[in-house]
Amino acid sequence: MGLVPSKSVLDAANEGRYAIGAFNVNNLEFAKAVIGAAVEERSPIIVQVSESAIAYAGMKQITGIVAGLAGGAGVPVALHLDHGRNWATIVQCIANGFTSVMIDGSHLPFDENVAITQKVVEVAHAAGVSVEAELGKLAGIEDYVVVDERDAFLTDPDEALAFVEKTGVDALAVAIGTSHGPRKFKGEPVLAIDLVSKIKEKVGIPLVLHGASGVPAEIMELGERFGAAWGGSKGIPDSSIVDAISRGINKVNIDTDMRLAFIASVREALWTRPEVTDPRDLLKPATAKVKSVAAGKMRLFGSAGRA
Repeated sequence: MGLVPSKSVLDAANEGRYAIGAFNVNNLEFAKAVIGAAVEERSPIIVQVSESAIAYAGMKQITGIVAGLAGGAGVPVALHLDHGRNWATIVQCIANGFTSVMIDGSHLPFDENVAITQKVVEVAHAAGVSVEAELGKLAGIEDYVVVDERDAFLTDPDEALAFVEKTGVDALAVAIGTSHGPRKFKGEPVLAIDLVSKIKEKVGIPLVLHGASGVPAEIMELGERFGAAWGGSKGIPDSSIVDAISRGINKVNIDTDMRLAFIASVREALWTRPEVTDPRDLLKPATAKVKSVAAGKMRLFGSAGRA
């Protein structure tokens, strides 16, 4: 089928009230795992690549891997730049076959975020490429005790409406209290789920949830059994993700859960099979573990069977 713009799959998810998994990849193994899961689950998928992943794998190399796998997948696959902040990198992604880019101006004042987003939208849309932007800052809510201070990090619904009207973005990442990485919360997760409904009512377009990994206990246990030092890691419960999707989230970003699964599998193989000399004997089970995680997310998000 080849690569498609993320707008096509996200608009369908918006209409059908489900979410598309957006899975970060850095190499061949992760790309094969997540696209393989999409094929088995008959799910549309967004494959994400960060600026650091491009620096690691190479622009043409990672694009070639994803495009090659997508060509024979038979399901819609979008190739998306995650958290783009460098103008030159965004333009290079558009020129090299990415079908979707994110401009992350969430660290900027509102007007500056609008201005850089407008610039990206103009260039990307002219090339048929979808654009995601972000409004608000990701940080676990419990880290901020004072309500006014806490709310300053969350996405304001009225600002979201003004932002979307001024920029014409295809999707908007919102801050409701999630955060990146495995150690999202010191205690129990607290999210402003009700904000999703308020923002959705204002803007109508597909909404994106970053920092949404669940950090499953079984993967944590497996990794720590074979030497990982992951104490204190805690993610987002599945029930909260389902609730957020029901309120208007249409794209859910997943990275940490796959990393943990991959590393836990490699640790297990190194520990239990000391005779191994072929790297493929370590990477194959790790790839399968990542594939299993991705497939489970597709079922959770409601995208399985939608392709």
